[in-house]
Amino acid sequence: MHITKKNILLTSSVIIIVLLAAITGGSFYMLSYSLSPDKTRHNSDSCYRELFERYPETAEWIDSLKRIDALRDTFMTMPTGERHHAYFVNRGGNRTALVIHGWRDQAIKYFFLARMYERDLGYNVVMPDLHASGMSDGEAIGMGWNDRHDVMQWLKAFKSDTMVVHGVSMGAATTMMMSSLPKPDDISDLRFVEDCGYTSVWDEFSGELKSQFGLPEFPLMYTTSLLCKMRYGWSFGEASAIGEVIKCKYPMLFIHGDKDTFVPTEMVYRLYKAKPEPKALWIGKDAIHARSYMMHKAEYTEVIRKFLGE
Repeated sequence: MHITKKNILLTSSVIIIVLLAAITGGSFYMLSYSLSPDKTRHNSDSCYRELFERYPETAEWIDSLKRIDALRDTFMTMPTGERHHAYFVNRGGNRTALVIHGWRDQAIKYFFLARMYERDLGYNVVMPDLHASGMSDGEAIGMGWNDRHDVMQWLKAFKSDTMVVHGVSMGAATTMMMSSLPKPDDISDLRFVEDCGYTSVWDEFSGELKSQFGLPEFPLMYTTSLLCKMRYGWSFGEASAIGEVIKCKYPMLFIHGDKDTFVPTEMVYRLYKAKPEPKALWIGKDAIHARSYMMHKAEYTEVIRKFLGE
């Protein structure tokens, strides 16, 4: 076969087209895999079953709240026009905790923390369903970056003299990302608790890309981040928790399990180092991702109590 310059150019062009198609397809798949909502997001019964299996003590507590009409659904229209949902546990008084759930979760699964705040610490509790989660509108998970503005709307709506924002996993990243935003001046005591949050969406996704699929950052992280920017208005690089805690002037407690591999434990040390004082750090011994409370309920509660100045 006689190889000509034309044949080489044609073969090269075909290879480039195939590579571009593979990268484009891979980017769409990665974005869908990462940001698609849980298919059972509207199935509250299955979420309650999971909650009661893991934290059986919450069942009687929730029933007691319902008997006195202290557990309510509330809805809010966000500035985007979307309708978002939250649960409100009305303890009475002027202290309120916002509990923020994790990736592909919904607020119901975090009633164990609501119970801790209401029963053990005497707080009202607001538990939002984040964008594209639970009963809130949305087509794609926001990984905390746009969610930070939604959580700020809930904070303003339930503004109290004393407030704490407590997030787990993606909810922790949301908590850190919102910590630098301007707050209402008439909150006299505002604190933040982040439990196993990631340093940035880029760091978390690139780590999972390597651990789950054995793939390097280039080119898929770059092309998928660009696709995310085009479709949803934010990129993996800008969605940075560590970039926001640097600017946070409020007290923040960092919690992480020392056996966490989903959000590697080393991330919490970088976050803690980046945050200016006041700050505190607690590591849950032998705890995997988002299980520090489950494995150390009494100690976890006392750490929170001390951080809140109880």
